[in-house]
Amino acid sequence: MDHSTAGGKLIYQLFHEGDSSALDQLTAEWISMCILSHHGGLRDFISPDIASPYLERVKFKEIPEFEHAVATFFKQQIGWDELENYFNQAAREVEAIVTQRQQQKLQVITFSFILKYIFSCLIDADRTNTRIFEEENEEPPESPMNSTVLFKKCYAALMDKIDSYRTGEDAHHPINLLRSKMSDQCEAAAYKPPGMYTLSIPTGGGKTLASLRYALKHAIEYGKERIIYIVPYTTIIEQNAEDIRKILGNEIHILEHHSNVIEEQEEEEEAYDQNKKKLKLAKDNWDNPIIFTTMVQFLNVFFARGTRNVRRLHNLANSVLIFDEVQSVPVQCISLFNEALNFLSHYGRSSIVLCTATQPALDFVENKLKIPTDAEIIQDLELVTDCFKRVKIVDNTTPDGYNANELKALILTEMEKVDSLLVILNTKQAVRKLYTQLNDKAEREHHRYEMFHLSTGMCPAHRKEILEEVRKNLATGGRRVICVSTQLIEAGVDISFQCVVRSLAGLDSIAQAAGRCNRHGKDEIRNVYVIKSADEQLSKLKEIRIGAEKSARILDEFERKPDEFGNDLLSPEAMTKYFEYYYTEIKYDLNYRLPVINQEAFKLLSLNEDNVTALQRKSGMNTRLISKQSFAAVERYFEVIDQPTTSVLVPFNDEANEIIADLNGELDSEQLTSLLRRAQQYVINIYTHELKQLDQDNNIKLLLHGNVYALKEVAYSKEMGLDLEGEAGWSLEIM
Repeated sequence: MDHSTAGGKLIYQLFHEGDSSALDQLTAEWISMCILSHHGGLRDFISPDIASPYLERVKFKEIPEFEHAVATFFKQQIGWDELENYFNQAAREVEAIVTQRQQQKLQVITFSFILKYIFSCLIDADRTNTRIFEEENEEPPESPMNSTVLFKKCYAALMDKIDSYRTGEDAHHPINLLRSKMSDQCEAAAYKPPGMYTLSIPTGGGKTLASLRYALKHAIEYGKERIIYIVPYTTIIEQNAEDIRKILGNEIHILEHHSNVIEEQEEEEEAYDQNKKKLKLAKDNWDNPIIFTTMVQFLNVFFARGTRNVRRLHNLANSVLIFDEVQSVPVQCISLFNEALNFLSHYGRSSIVLCTATQPALDFVENKLKIPTDAEIIQDLELVTDCFKRVKIVDNTTPDGYNANELKALILTEMEKVDSLLVILNTKQAVRKLYTQLNDKAEREHHRYEMFHLSTGMCPAHRKEILEEVRKNLATGGRRVICVSTQLIEAGVDISFQCVVRSLAGLDSIAQAAGRCNRHGKDEIRNVYVIKSADEQLSKLKEIRIGAEKSARILDEFERKPDEFGNDLLSPEAMTKYFEYYYTEIKYDLNYRLPVINQEAFKLLSLNEDNVTALQRKSGMNTRLISKQSFAAVERYFEVIDQPTTSVLVPFNDEANEIIADLNGELDSEQLTSLLRRAQQYVINIYTHELKQLDQDNNIKLLLHGNVYALKEVAYSKEMGLDLEGEAGWSLEIM
């Protein structure tokens, strides 16, 4: 029997029909929607194709066995009085939720997040229960270690490390004294009530350990269940998780979640085999005490299709969420992101810290974060920023831009003055072209430099290996270093070069790139050159193109009136003016317009007025629905990255090859869980046209009964990573 529809239908008939109050109707809608959707994603109450899939299921669908099933349910499972009592308790909770939204003046979209939270709880409980049953495990799952006990141990280990820094050789260097002071301010802020805060520690100011100190102390003080770091790039996950493991130990308690190795499958009851069931039951619900994940995965939890994403949502509640480099939120997701955070802060009882060295001027967006005026953790911010000034931005842009050969000449000229230089370009194709020019053996021997290349065509383990090699050369003063990279290196990566060349992009990106130059202030002021690359095709990369245009405007205004920007291109005045120009230009893109149906996701998850009106005109039907959202439509078309990508395992080393081999064997869900987590270090994300080309060239193989893609060795090189020519695009850098 279709038990999901039957369950939703029962709740609808008992508590929604007749003379039910609006409160009972809303409660019944939320409960019944979760029940009827629990084998797939949430359905639409009102859909963009002018129908009500929800009513079609709970009101109009005929189930022959329904009356008999209801009688059996009340006879064997629960009595009417008990069910009514549970429902009345739920209705009182819903009433409190509605009142709170009105008092705090939160957007209507908040109700979508409440419903998704309830759905998340149901999905996780259902999958966990089924998993225990499938594995014939009669014992209840082991209780996890109490988070507060673990966090106290972690805090003690962290303070031991911080104390060792304070007694070290460079402890009295002005920069280190300032880092120590900001770390102390983070601890003091941890005693403040849960809420939303900003942490504007300048680049190189010790943000990772300072934010961890806040998170651990706050979690201990207020009984938070987990600490979750959300970062823009997998490169930062690798570095930060590694740094924190070295300090805290407890590797088993730290989860890195880069990407879904297995693509989300449709989970309808009628098309379901044992292999997909095993995949669904693999433990992937973010229940670890300390988690590192990406902005892409965070947004997927709220808005992407499939139950594996939403299953994690309830574990974001009662947590400390640290958003590193928060300015990297994709433009089209800003409104959705802001309201998701408002929900987690006001309803989820989570504390949120927004970290960046360049706080975006969010006063220029319509749907704002509800941040208190006294939310900044760091005191005397302007003084702190001045103390950390270590670079000068040099405008080297030209109307036509530098081609690879001209850029090579500029770089080699600069290498006569410095021993290390980083070049950051906007596209993989431009990076590859310049790398090829600079990697000439005769040039390297003549100018005595070592050449390195980084891009997301390389898996995380590969990038980590290259970064370690670069750091080793920089630290030992061995061979001189040139590194050419996409923007994955410019945010949060603890590495320092004597000179940086940055292709024109948003001013916030230029500021992040500057953070890789003279990072620890050991040299005099160093130069960061802004250039225009003639080898970049930005017509399809709208965010970068507009950011570059607005930065060019700031550069022009700065040249004419530098005093208006405090004589510094990275000043708060310059950054505020840049964001004003930028957000004014893209203000119509902030609500995530779904291109296939040409409707905004923000509206579809709110009052959905256009589709409600169209349905009433079409059918003349008064649906009597309080809820109007189009959940399924948003999930069907939502992609953080404009072009969809597929996760592919690569044969980078022996461990990767071992994982690939094991995924072709027979596995229980526990073994699968472990393998999928290990596999994330060896995954790249590729576009549809790249996957098609690899398939045509017979360079892709399928694992795990066709559910996992793996690259053949011929298509992956130790030098370049994915061995494909062509413009792969910038947006993969946020994976």
